[in-house]
Amino acid sequence: MVTSNAPAPTKRARKPIKKGGIPLSAGMVLVTLGVVYGDIGTSPMYTLKAIMSGNGGLATMSEDVVLGALSLLIWTITLITTVKYVLVAMKADNHNEGGIFALYSLVRRCGKWLIIPAMVGGAALLADGILTPAVTVTTAIEGLRTIDFFYGIIGDNQAIVVGITLVILCILFAMQKAGTSTIGKAFGPVMTVWFLFLGITGLLNVGFDLNVFRALNPLRGIMFLFDRNLNAAGLMVLGNVFLCTTGAEALYSDMGHVGKANIYVSWPFVKLCLILNYLGQGAWIIANHGSAELAAITDLNPFFQMLPEQFRVFAVILSTFAAIIASQALITGSYSIVSEAIRLDLMPHMKINYPSETRGQIYIPLVNNIMWVGCMGVVLLFQSSEHMEAAYGLAITCTMLMTTLLLFTYLSRIRRKPAAAVVFLVFFGAIELMFFFSSLTKFFHGGYVTVLLATVLFLVMYIWRRGTAIERTQSVYLPVREYLDQLFDLSHDESYPLLADNLVFLTNDSSLDKLDRDILYSILDKRPKRARAYYFLNVQVTDEPYTHEYMVNTFDTDFVFKVQLRLGFRVNQRVNTYLYQIVEDLVEHNQLAPQNHRYSIYRKHSIVGDFRFCLIRKVLSPETDISGTDARTIEAKYFIRRLCGTPMRWYGLENSSVIFEYVPLFAKAKRQHKLTRIPLDANAVLAAAPKKIEAKPAENSEDSDDEDIFSASMHNEREENANDAEKTLVGGDTASFKPLRIDEDEGDEDSEEEELEYAVKAAEAKIGEQDQGDDK
Repeated sequence: MVTSNAPAPTKRARKPIKKGGIPLSAGMVLVTLGVVYGDIGTSPMYTLKAIMSGNGGLATMSEDVVLGALSLLIWTITLITTVKYVLVAMKADNHNEGGIFALYSLVRRCGKWLIIPAMVGGAALLADGILTPAVTVTTAIEGLRTIDFFYGIIGDNQAIVVGITLVILCILFAMQKAGTSTIGKAFGPVMTVWFLFLGITGLLNVGFDLNVFRALNPLRGIMFLFDRNLNAAGLMVLGNVFLCTTGAEALYSDMGHVGKANIYVSWPFVKLCLILNYLGQGAWIIANHGSAELAAITDLNPFFQMLPEQFRVFAVILSTFAAIIASQALITGSYSIVSEAIRLDLMPHMKINYPSETRGQIYIPLVNNIMWVGCMGVVLLFQSSEHMEAAYGLAITCTMLMTTLLLFTYLSRIRRKPAAAVVFLVFFGAIELMFFFSSLTKFFHGGYVTVLLATVLFLVMYIWRRGTAIERTQSVYLPVREYLDQLFDLSHDESYPLLADNLVFLTNDSSLDKLDRDILYSILDKRPKRARAYYFLNVQVTDEPYTHEYMVNTFDTDFVFKVQLRLGFRVNQRVNTYLYQIVEDLVEHNQLAPQNHRYSIYRKHSIVGDFRFCLIRKVLSPETDISGTDARTIEAKYFIRRLCGTPMRWYGLENSSVIFEYVPLFAKAKRQHKLTRIPLDANAVLAAAPKKIEAKPAENSEDSDDEDIFSASMHNEREENANDAEKTLVGGDTASFKPLRIDEDEGDEDSEEEELEYAVKAAEAKIGEQDQGDDK
């Protein structure tokens, strides 16, 4: 698609965003069972066991104690997972994507401070995602010791358990590149059997004794929680009760992978199976709490003990597979979280792969590798599941609290239901605060690991966001038309060597008629770069899998082209190949002169000349006027950027001719002392006072475009640089300090419409007359 002189947005219909997301289907329900519920589905293996151990063992588990504990489990699952996440949080989706960052993207305009709970919650969830695979896989492998055959192989040698765990983790993370859909199809049948197993075994143990169903009464849970005669652990028992709902946040994050409709349909089945299994374990405990023989068993687990001995081999093997699959929910959830963080500019750009036909199903190689190394490090550090479980769940309680704050804002400001929002905040905030403080007891027993991981991840987000806010204080976007004369003269100035027939700059700016000052500085000031044609290329990823189209503004020239390349999310972004096609198309439409080569190995010479790509990197120079803290922040951001790869690989330019250009971050430099020239016949050095430069004070006005506290804190610097741009730069009177975005995928719909309207008005105002003349 070719559009000259930038009127395209007024003629080209915008593709509607698919509101339904991934549709409901039997196949995707199976994928959902395999991808989403692994973490919460394995909780019956250890939750009641942990509660029983914390209360003093089997002998202390009277009927009232068991019914109280079961009531807490049932209503925790109902209130936290069903009500908060399935019924409320999943309504707050951003283009069918879920998770704490997707939620923040909906409410970020409601308060600058909201970015902090989003960053804290996202960092905590990612930290727990690193711990979960290590805990679940190690627990499963240790469970094999309950079978005589496997115990004869493993024995008490923990090194064998660690070795097997590391091998399984390597296989699990290596499989991720196959995609969520492929993995879900493999895991789905296993998890379906697992949930059926949970429900049937629980129901068989309940039998005809319906007394256990009295646990459905929430008052029994409240009595158990506050009655010290029933509950020896007091409120601290909530740290163990919370284990039954640790997968709820992952359920919300995985919504984009499987679609909310498939979660709505599958969750009632999953919840029913979980509750039946808990009731079955409770019925077994009530029937056997007086058994001295069972009470003497070390590390008694009612999940396995309630089964007939001939079925325990099958149960242990099946639970091993289920525990391995449980890791998948947090892994895929981590991909979604990082993807949203990149979109919100909280993390650096990374290579994202789309293994399936659905954009929500993604794979991020760098995140996968970091989690891979992190999980193996946790296994090697703690060695046993007993030590790992001490750290389990602490980070998730923090994430749930942050999600509650953001959902309160969503309900009160976006949905405009302030009364319901207050009730929601008070009710769920109180519950989750109790869970959080009870989980703090785990800190010195291993919880410090997740806190440390979460802190590191939070610092990465803080550095990236703060560094971006600092960079934006000098971001100036200048009108290209003001520089056409200079670019024309330079392209024909034979006193400069010809750098290339086609010189290409990659830019994040998707505006129709502006360019980042750094690009123009690179062409005209840094070292004048002579080329026959200049291209400023912006790549946008669409919601469709196989989009292949582009827009171009020629500025009524045959040497300057602003190009937006629109590619589907499954399209390989090898921009050199597509740019060659664009140049051919421009030549065929007589918008570019043929670039015939005199020399070639081919019999038929190409009409397209050679290409050189210029990638601009900003650097911090010693002369930059910036505080020490901000300077360290920028240096840290650029270090993180180097670790995450280069656009040369993202856009398939490894075999192309590429120039890396480094430009200073700030145009504003520190005040320098004025040099005094000494005459040749002078016998002494004359002192001269340095001339002071007076800076115009910035107006202390509120910027309505500030998105968060980081941007707001840099408001005065942006205003000062705006004044400098007006005085010193060509076209500075029309400089803008934020890139214009016209792609529908980058923000909420209100901002998209405003940006598109602005783009159309700008195009009509500047080039409408030429278009009318062409039409006539």
